[in-house]
Amino acid sequence: MAEALSSGRVPFSGLRVGHFTDREALTGCTVLLLEEGAIAAVDVRGAAPGTRETDLLAPENTVERVQALLLTGGSAFGLGAAEGVVRYLRERGQGFPTPAGPVPIVPAAVLYDLGRGRVFRPPDGEAGYRAALAAGEAVAEGSVGAGTGALSGGVKGGVGVAGFRLEEGYGIWALVAVNSLGRPFDPLTGRLYAEALLGEEQALLPDLSRYRGFPEDYRYPFLPGQNTTLGLVVTDAPLSKAQARRLAMMAQDGIARAIRPAHTPLDGDLVFALALGGGQGVGLPLLLRLGAYGADALARAIARAVLLAEGLGLPTYRALAAGEGA
Repeated sequence: MAEALSSGRVPFSGLRVGHFTDREALTGCTVLLLEEGAIAAVDVRGAAPGTRETDLLAPENTVERVQALLLTGGSAFGLGAAEGVVRYLRERGQGFPTPAGPVPIVPAAVLYDLGRGRVFRPPDGEAGYRAALAAGEAVAEGSVGAGTGALSGGVKGGVGVAGFRLEEGYGIWALVAVNSLGRPFDPLTGRLYAEALLGEEQALLPDLSRYRGFPEDYRYPFLPGQNTTLGLVVTDAPLSKAQARRLAMMAQDGIARAIRPAHTPLDGDLVFALALGGGQGVGLPLLLRLGAYGADALARAIARAVLLAEGLGLPTYRALAAGEGA
């Protein structure tokens, strides 16, 4: 069994989350700061990813721990926001030890939100720095940070979080920025694909009595490269680097449970995994359970992101489902 973690706050000591939100440009970034660093891995399944420092996360490579993680809007332009997080960490003496001093390790991934706001202003180094300065234990969701200008299958996407505490005592917690080509809901019925995983969020579900459905034919008005779901899962279990990679792979299945289609030629879908423990590794039964609940947490976080999103001039799922327009 597992107990759902409460929303709104990070569940682990040594982890802080900060957002930078630009509502005029409809973009932003989201930073995770790791006081003691964390074992890190990534699983990339989308065909159009935009990333920074993800090669070093491979299990066979040297660097074991990262000091921060960045999810950002702005497409390739937004990768510059990582420089602000690096500056923030350097000022505090955090990073991989070298003869010339610590070098902060900040992997990053981007989603496409260009052209959705009133001005062109992708997140830059100052945005990343401000997100790091704002980092704390409280976690805002919806149209904030990397999810400010996000869309999901034609409705407003955003940032969502969810997690579980396993009976073994370890937690698994997911954060996601949803900007997918695929829909988070069944267009015929209007129901969220991840609805069965919801708990307290059931109260946010719209009345579907006025919804007028249409069959899914997997045809979308799109231009290539304008989508991506960026996710991450964090645990306090002492996973090895290879086990963190397996956790990321298992957790990524949560995207496919909550969004259809997922991992398309036009998305850059990826999931990071962070392990806050000592890195000595865990037994296979625990790793299996962490991965399974990680996928559930990620799917539930996607549903929360869509339910909590503000329109900001874009259509929302709740308004669409209530028959208030496309």
